[in-house]
Amino acid sequence: MDLVTATVFYCFLVAGVFLGLWVYYDRRDHARFEAERRHASFHCKRCGHLYAVQGEVNRSVCPKCGQANQPLMF
Repeated sequence: MDLVTATVFYCFLVAGVFLGLWVYYDRRDHARFEAERRHASFHCKRCGHLYAVQGEVNRSVCPKCGQANQPLMF
């Protein structure tokens, strides 16, 4: 293998590693953003407190008074 072929092979190898890292971190950051973005909003019927809970849940307990509430529908 001559020097030119080895240099081209090395450049493609380095570019492939950087491309792989870019795709990996892009997908990881997108998954984190989507997980953080998904939340349910609640309004307590007893004390009137507005609060949000991560994830998609059907019922949640108010952090102030302990009343179980349904999520708000927009």
